[in-house]
Amino acid sequence: MAFTLLDPLPAPLELGLDNLRGLIAQLPRVLVAYSGGVDSALVAAIAMEQRGPAAEAVTGVSPALAPHLRREAAQQARWLGIRHREIPTAELADQAYAANPQERCYACKRELHSLLAPIAAGAGGAAVLDGVNLDDLGDHRPGIRAAREFGVRSPLAELGIDKAGVRQLSRALGLPWWDKPAQPCLASRFPYGEPISAERLQRVAAAEAWLLERGWREVRVRSQGQTARIELPAPQLGEALRRWAEPAARAELVSTFLELGFSAVALDLEGLVSGKLNREI
Repeated sequence: MAFTLLDPLPAPLELGLDNLRGLIAQLPRVLVAYSGGVDSALVAAIAMEQRGPAAEAVTGVSPALAPHLRREAAQQARWLGIRHREIPTAELADQAYAANPQERCYACKRELHSLLAPIAAGAGGAAVLDGVNLDDLGDHRPGIRAAREFGVRSPLAELGIDKAGVRQLSRALGLPWWDKPAQPCLASRFPYGEPISAERLQRVAAAEAWLLERGWREVRVRSQGQTARIELPAPQLGEALRRWAEPAARAELVSTFLELGFSAVALDLEGLVSGKLNREI
């Protein structure tokens, strides 16, 4: 298969796409660490385009992956036609992850790539690629260090393609999920130092799913102790305040979160800020 550009691209981004295609085309076999996010999905799309049956996408599955994102990842892989498998990961068994230190993401990616490495070796020495983009290099991402230790390549970052470029390329290539909201793993909802468990992750997943089902397209439920703090994009705060000012709607929200095991629920008036808990670092 080959993707045809549906929209013109600026010359630098068109060159970036050509270079991405060329980089992946020269790899005999490719294994994509694939979460279903826009970044790794773009890498998977070009891997499928350039390497066909020599490309595979692998998703690590644990309680930190929201169920709806797991379903979406599988659906997107089917749409692309790329071979896709899921593998269970056990980062919660590692105290370097479960204790939720500032280097938590390192332990998570170390677990994932320790499982991907033998799969890649068994596939004839496939190159492992991830979806890290240029902007990610400027954030607190200890998981990138773990990936480098296993020899994983980040073609988007290597070629200078940033988050905005990934979305523009995805849209031009006709990938239906080009505007899919960013959705970090559920462990990012907990302040550093607060222990993470499967139960706590599942509670956050259920709370976010409840909000998504009611039309909030992009949402975070931060869990601080037993308190839930809802983050919505700032332009939607007015709507949220109006909706939850209604006694019936507010009562439904509160009762739902209490039933999930939270002791209190609040709306963050700053709005959704990606990586907000990294301010502690």
